[in-house]
Amino acid sequence: MRCPFCRHDDTQVVDSRVSEDGAAIRRRRRCPACDKRFTTYERVELALPTVVKKDGTRVEFDRRKILSSMQLALRKRPVAAEAIDEAVARVEYQLLASGEREVRSERLGELVMDELRKLDKIAYVRFASVYKRFEDVSEFKNLIDEFGRSAADAPGPTSRKRQS
Repeated sequence: MRCPFCRHDDTQVVDSRVSEDGAAIRRRRRCPACDKRFTTYERVELALPTVVKKDGTRVEFDRRKILSSMQLALRKRPVAAEAIDEAVARVEYQLLASGEREVRSERLGELVMDELRKLDKIAYVRFASVYKRFEDVSEFKNLIDEFGRSAADAPGPTSRKRQS
């Protein structure tokens, strides 16, 4: 593997780990020429569906676009990079498992929002406000109210008992 910093042709693998979802191998590498370290991921390449955009154009699925969108929504939020990678992997897995040759961009956006909702509510609101093109504060309020309703419907303790 070529070093991304100095372009040296050969690098050494320092550490290899399987990702939590088992879909990739994460390798830490070191360049003997410049002594910099970097991370690579090895994953199985499968045929992901073509994305059909709102205007009807078709583009190849691009994992990097999903990753960069999620990273932008999660900017300055306390979410680990590994958790983001795993969320992107789950989106890919859902697309592969569907067996469809094409997926509408709206469906892809919904999958991303589902993953962001699990990771961080603020990032979800950020992404949803852009994705759904919020134009008014009431749309934000409706989304926040939806969180309140879903929290009330969630199983488990929703409030703590006071100790007297």
